[in-house]
Amino acid sequence: MNKKKIINDPVYGFIHIQSELIYDIIQHPYFQRLRHIRQLGLANLVYPGAMHTRFQHALGAMHLMGRALENLRYKKIEISEEEMEAAQLAVLLHDMGHGPFSHALEETLLPGIKHESLSYLFMNQLNKEFGGALDLTLKIFRNSYKRKFFHQLVSSQLDMDRLDYLKRDCFFTGVEEGTIGVDRIIAMLTVYQNELVVEEKGIYSIENFITARRLMYWQVYLHKTSVAVERMLVNLIHRAKYLAQSGQPIAASTSLKIFLEKPASFDDFKANPKLLKHFGNLDDNDIWGAIKFWQNDTDKILASLSKMLVERKLFTIKFSNAAIKKEDINSVKDAISSHFKVLRAETPYLFSYGSVSNEAYTEGQKINILMKSGEVVDIAKASDLPSIQALSKSVKKNYLCWPKNVSL
Repeated sequence: MNKKKIINDPVYGFIHIQSELIYDIIQHPYFQRLRHIRQLGLANLVYPGAMHTRFQHALGAMHLMGRALENLRYKKIEISEEEMEAAQLAVLLHDMGHGPFSHALEETLLPGIKHESLSYLFMNQLNKEFGGALDLTLKIFRNSYKRKFFHQLVSSQLDMDRLDYLKRDCFFTGVEEGTIGVDRIIAMLTVYQNELVVEEKGIYSIENFITARRLMYWQVYLHKTSVAVERMLVNLIHRAKYLAQSGQPIAASTSLKIFLEKPASFDDFKANPKLLKHFGNLDDNDIWGAIKFWQNDTDKILASLSKMLVERKLFTIKFSNAAIKKEDINSVKDAISSHFKVLRAETPYLFSYGSVSNEAYTEGQKINILMKSGEVVDIAKASDLPSIQALSKSVKKNYLCWPKNVSL
């Protein structure tokens, strides 16, 4: 069987699967599951075109990794076929640990467990199944390989993951302000003293990349309606977990029930391989299927939140630079208690408050520019745009959201 296939991608055109191992990994059920997990969670309720998946993103990141490594080879940096395949696999599999709706439920279904940790467990499992073929991939992923630039291409402030998700999310949402010059950025990459750097003539492309990232956060990832709908989903799952852990029968798939009924720690995953298998069965469909059942649940809060999500009757939200006042929170609690006829202690399921922050560039993880003089300089210092230094500062906004039909 010919496993060197071509996939037609709407963002880059043809993506080539370079090896039989990569093909077999893509065919594995754990990876195929990513077809059913949306890249941007519930952002399609704001941007109808945002229907793309983690599967598409992972393939795109793998494609960019291949292009980046070919560019480095062109610049006389020795990269073996084994390293080429391992690096592509590392970025291909970096998102395998995402659960339903990607980041939206990361701290809700499995509090305290980062998706990267679960990705590593999935990769370990695949490595066993494929007889140690992913040994180098695992080293690159956990940054224990001697050639550090490989890990930087997988995970850093200028990695193939970020390049693809900005390009892809911009394409599918239609938010043109997020447009970045991927081709030029990749062409400007090189390696200096075992570290990934950008040639000086690529400064303007990096400035645009950082600015575009900032704009995409405010316009897409932290769009006020995106924040509101995400909080609704989080509250819904919290309520479902509370009911399930109180012994109330709750409609859900077998795998979803396991994580609703009992908290799971990372140690539990390591001790019980069946847990990873159950998590590997979960995708967006489990949650949507449950939500459709929960619309008719006897629990008023669970049913109300489910109905609001299905019918797109989303929370209204107020952003503020100042801290949310205690009297505003109490006012919302009173109004919700009266409107829904629920105990005041239960009202937190029906509204939310907190903060979001936007940090386009963290100076702790530098994007280094290789100047023509041979000096390596952080982009924040190399750029003649004062805005780049400003973008390294975190901007925080506070929010309060509640059901639209509740008048304050």
